[in-house]
Amino acid sequence: MSDTQPGAPAEIIEADLTWTGERFEAGVQVAVGAGARIEAVGRLGLNPTRRLRDQALLPGLVDVHSHAFQIGLRGRGERFPSGRGSFWTWREAMYELVDALEPERFRALTLEAFIEMRDAGITTVGEFHYVHHATTERDYDLDIVLLDAAAEAGIRLVLLNTHYEAGGFGKPLHGSQQRFDTRSPSEFWMSVDRLYSGLEPDTQTMGVAAHSVRAVPIEAIVELHQESSRRDLVFHIHVEEQPQEVEDCVRFHGRRPMALLDDALAIDDRFTAIHCTHTASDDMQRLLERGGNVCICPLTEANLGDGIADVPAIHRAGGHICLGTDSNARIAMTEEMRWLEYGQRLKAQQRGIVTDQDGGVAASLLDVATLNGARALGVEAGLIGPGLWADFVALDLTAPALRGSEADTLLDSWIFGTGNETIISTCVGGDWRPSRSARVANARSRDSD
Repeated sequence: MSDTQPGAPAEIIEADLTWTGERFEAGVQVAVGAGARIEAVGRLGLNPTRRLRDQALLPGLVDVHSHAFQIGLRGRGERFPSGRGSFWTWREAMYELVDALEPERFRALTLEAFIEMRDAGITTVGEFHYVHHATTERDYDLDIVLLDAAAEAGIRLVLLNTHYEAGGFGKPLHGSQQRFDTRSPSEFWMSVDRLYSGLEPDTQTMGVAAHSVRAVPIEAIVELHQESSRRDLVFHIHVEEQPQEVEDCVRFHGRRPMALLDDALAIDDRFTAIHCTHTASDDMQRLLERGGNVCICPLTEANLGDGIADVPAIHRAGGHICLGTDSNARIAMTEEMRWLEYGQRLKAQQRGIVTDQDGGVAASLLDVATLNGARALGVEAGLIGPGLWADFVALDLTAPALRGSEADTLLDSWIFGTGNETIISTCVGGDWRPSRSARVANARSRDSD
């Protein structure tokens, strides 16, 4: 923690408690400069311009993997007339949604998802965006619609623009998939270059995604990854979410998806593999040794019946695990954090899986949801520290679920015992917005006066 005096800060924030990276502390001030960057953190002895009474300040949460439009699937695909369902039956419901997506509907869904994310304490999202076209004519109109929705919601966006050119291993696109079509790496990069002028300079950046080894030929993945590295962009890809994907890849390529990627790509810390639910230990070890990140999406993986990734092995190896809300059936990062741990407890029949060096779980889970997420998306955030973006989440210490929590138990109480209702406001690059639950509570309070 730095006690350096800032020069003419735009805002001095002081909450009752502030997370300093290892613990909550009282009396800590955060100086934010005119450029929406944190200038200093510590006991600065200045007059606060924003006094957050009865509140605790945390770094904003980072959602590494989202398909915002899939919020429109809530209530769909949850009935199983044949007695059971799978990822593949769910995918058919998703395609039905895509068929019905007009630009106005797409914008409304993505806007709602991004607003809900801020209500859940998420200040940065990696949007794995593959529904590019309003029609099957490859117009790329929905790329701009997505940027506009994120700007209105005020969320920090890393647009993981996604290449998609095949309907399966060696198969052409069909039906709804034609709205995902980016045809070739060269056409994909043309679409990327067109988008740069539409980015909000302070809150929107770009990354690259290949949808999966089944939707992008390995030669195209190599080409995309090489160019993303040349441009210093992060690179994300779905990997081994389903056993069928693994089996199909072995039949087509003679190797599992992660082994294929390990062999073909110069993986580094800009590479993030999404899910890795069925990844072999040797293949995972190679990924981690080269600095790759692993994004787990516990609520979606549970909803789809994907399975449970070997998180203990990744954690023991010092791997960088991050979190995503993926299908957005439920947007609640406290639930993603605790189910990263709880799923492993159920599997191992023991407690304390994602622990830090002191045996604590909550601080380790917070790092997963902040620092590790920022690393995977290449954003200067994830910690309340000098030089980073002024992205924060404020907790309501008067909320029933947090009453009685002390500084050394507050983080555990928040992660393991609460939901979005304890979040009173968020800040993205100096832009403070109250949560909708806080606005409703304030309105009710005014009505009762």
